[in-house]
Amino acid sequence: MTPELLILAALTAGFFGSPHCLGMCGGIVTAFGLSIRDQSAAQRSLLIAGYHTGRLLSYASLGLLAGWIGTTALSPLADTFWPRGLLAAVLILLGLSMLGLPLLNRLELLGQRLWQALSPVRQRMFPLNTLARALGAGLLWGLLPCGLVYGALLLAVSSTSVSIGGLMMLAFGLGTLPMLLLAGQISQWLQTRIKRWRLRQINGALLIIAGLWTFSPLLMHGTHGSHDQMDHSQMDHSQMDHSQMGFGVQPES
Repeated sequence: MTPELLILAALTAGFFGSPHCLGMCGGIVTAFGLSIRDQSAAQRSLLIAGYHTGRLLSYASLGLLAGWIGTTALSPLADTFWPRGLLAAVLILLGLSMLGLPLLNRLELLGQRLWQALSPVRQRMFPLNTLARALGAGLLWGLLPCGLVYGALLLAVSSTSVSIGGLMMLAFGLGTLPMLLLAGQISQWLQTRIKRWRLRQINGALLIIAGLWTFSPLLMHGTHGSHDQMDHSQMDHSQMDHSQMGFGVQPES
């Protein structure tokens, strides 16, 4: 799977999974809105931009780290089936998660411990009345426990590239922006369309198909390998038969 397709997969996962993100982050968005309601319109726009810039930087930084982990762990296995097999497995896992299967819940539980440990730091960010505080809150938001984010991070690990991992997580964050920036009836309309047309499920199915397609060359290679071994063994048997047929035959004088 090409880097461009991996980045596109992360972008669509972020967009079609954003109703879930809005549900998890709704309280944060509400608290943020209340903390800046006394600011001028220009100041509110600046703080919102700083907040989401921090969130995107957080996702991109996590993606760079995930890509580095993948590169370090999988580079020695570059000539084996493991890198491609891991990528296929993660695509299928992310697709099944978008279909609604709670496959990443345990990772969320681990993430909640870190999120709770950061509670004192998060409280110091409010009220978000300065650009520095808004940016800091956005950076912390990237650590919010979310199965969809963890799935995207696993995809970044399987990319086995530091830069592609960072770009994938940046694309994932950009995919969530429309739902989190739009407010009121427009956001509800977008959520309704995604749910009514089952766009999240369709995207999940496409990710599963991509995973199976990524995995298929490994199966074909295994099949060809077994055929090659059979052909070599048949040739060996054939040579053995010919040698046995000629064994002990004396040349005529």
